[in-house]
Amino acid sequence: MYAMQYQITLPADYDMDIIRHRVASRGHLLDDFPGLGLKAYGVRERGVDGSPVNQYAPFYLWNTLAGMNAFLWGAGFQGIINDFGRPSVRHWTGVAFEHGAAHGSLPQTATLRTETLPAWSDPAPALAAAHDELRDRAALSTVHSAALAIDPRHWELVHFTLWTGDAPPGSGERWQVLHLSTPELATLPTGRL
Repeated sequence: MYAMQYQITLPADYDMDIIRHRVASRGHLLDDFPGLGLKAYGVRERGVDGSPVNQYAPFYLWNTLAGMNAFLWGAGFQGIINDFGRPSVRHWTGVAFEHGAAHGSLPQTATLRTETLPAWSDPAPALAAAHDELRDRAALSTVHSAALAIDPRHWELVHFTLWTGDAPPGSGERWQVLHLSTPELATLPTGRL
């Protein structure tokens, strides 16, 4: 599993209905994309839920590198480049994934929390503790699914969660989920990878 996100920060006076229309008219195009576990189409609006910015920030969990590459070097990402310029794409190696207690419901909110592991520490115990936290979070009644990933270059852990309602305080940056594409969600490996 591979996690990926790009964040497109928009002007403070940007009409976010443009993004809503974009997702409503194009979101379904990835509903059967090969190699894609899930794509959460997330937005934040300046002044809503504490967001300091307007932002469009999709988050992906890929089953295969081939799928991720087909998207990045194909028409899917080219549409982003054409409309917004080429954003930086953050990506992480998957550590764990769990279906949540509310897996059968549509998510309304996504959260992303990052933590940097201390330079002097052994990463194995930190990953084990983060995996335990992931399993506990997935058992909450409003969690659709949760993933844990790492960037071993910067030793950054990423906790990504989809919630069927509002996320609890301290869950991380939050986005409203406008659409969820899940072509290979059922085949994403669960547990520690």
